[in-house]
Amino acid sequence: MIILANYNKIVLIGAGSLQFGLGCVGNILKSDILKGYTITLHDINPENLELTYNACKSAISEKNLNFKIEQTIDRKEALKNASFIVNSIEIHPRFKLLDYDYRIPQQFGCMQISGENAGPGGLFHSLRVIPPILDICKDVNKICPKAVFINFSNPMNRICLAIYRRFPNLKFVGLCHEYYHFIPLLEKILSTKETDLEIIAGGLNHFGVLLDVKYKERNQDAYPDIRKNGLEFLYSVKSYDGFKFIAFFLETYGYLPYTTDSHYGEYVHWSWRKADIPAVRKFWSSYEKLLKRGQEKIKRKIKQGKGSSLVNPDNERAIPIIEGIISDANYIEASVNIPNNNIFSNLPKDLTVEAPALINKEGINPIKLGDYPIELATLIKEQAAIQDLLLEGIFNQSKDLVFQALLADPVVDSPWQARNILEELLRLEKNYIQIDLS
Repeated sequence: MIILANYNKIVLIGAGSLQFGLGCVGNILKSDILKGYTITLHDINPENLELTYNACKSAISEKNLNFKIEQTIDRKEALKNASFIVNSIEIHPRFKLLDYDYRIPQQFGCMQISGENAGPGGLFHSLRVIPPILDICKDVNKICPKAVFINFSNPMNRICLAIYRRFPNLKFVGLCHEYYHFIPLLEKILSTKETDLEIIAGGLNHFGVLLDVKYKERNQDAYPDIRKNGLEFLYSVKSYDGFKFIAFFLETYGYLPYTTDSHYGEYVHWSWRKADIPAVRKFWSSYEKLLKRGQEKIKRKIKQGKGSSLVNPDNERAIPIIEGIISDANYIEASVNIPNNNIFSNLPKDLTVEAPALINKEGINPIKLGDYPIELATLIKEQAAIQDLLLEGIFNQSKDLVFQALLADPVVDSPWQARNILEELLRLEKNYIQIDLS
């Protein structure tokens, strides 16, 4: 059961990420349930933090809204009296480091198709971001232990598992928009609206499938239509990120992943033989350019005194979940990341899984779904074992265990390859990794 702190305060960590900060505050400002709350913005980048603060302060003032807004670069100060914390941090320079994560393994012959959440790239992403997030959680545990911690940072599975193992009593959830972004494609495949469907989806973050899809009115299984219509659609759709591997997976395993080639393919050794690699690379280059252009445009508008117009709701789910807990809404959130604890009875209990949950005053409540499909559970258990090794390596600052986690990864081909990737990425990224792996 969640016993909420007796404070009305939401803290945004990483609020200097302008799109995140402005969008999340935009969601708060449209909420009747959260009226009167204090919004505390925190970031270690004072310039960007000031920009977010000025835009949000203007939006509140111009509309005479009943919210208090404050900013601080002092995390401990930010966390005082917090009831909810929304975290979205990344280690910068983000895209330079992600480029290392992708390019260096390729240089040594490793055919990972992306490198953000799994594979050698995902391992180094984890090494960079997990230690500082654990530091944040340590402060939360000490300063505001009753607060609910909501994480948006990647690699989601590994971050959430690390939090659970280090701080098992911390109330936390991980959120990702991948499921919600896939729904419009499903609507096209089935020529119907989401409101006409009952959907159960789950697995790991970026490695989940639609487990059950029914037409509500007829109470009829929609999967025959997904299999009939989905292949042609997915093989032919012009997309920012590619679905050829997703189509092959549907054809081979009979289940439809609710993500793209670049995400689902990270976890499968042979995915590069089926994935739309040009689309995957185009996505990453386009995404970087889009974010950078967006950041610069936002900065210009705020400096011109037009920042209030940028404080608009986004489609992320953190604030609706917070509202649901406070108001005891008792609704089902379609996709959250929480400890398994027998949600899927044939997967490890503390593994972070992505699944639906019931949201009410008790918190984020798991819904038991029985066995995960055995043919897919095999792939997930492999990832669980890798996560076990990697987290032990991080907790113990053990280079040997990190190397063993790299050797266990299915996209790594040889000890020689693993050793070269490890040494070169440690050389390039040592200043961005908080723990000592010398």
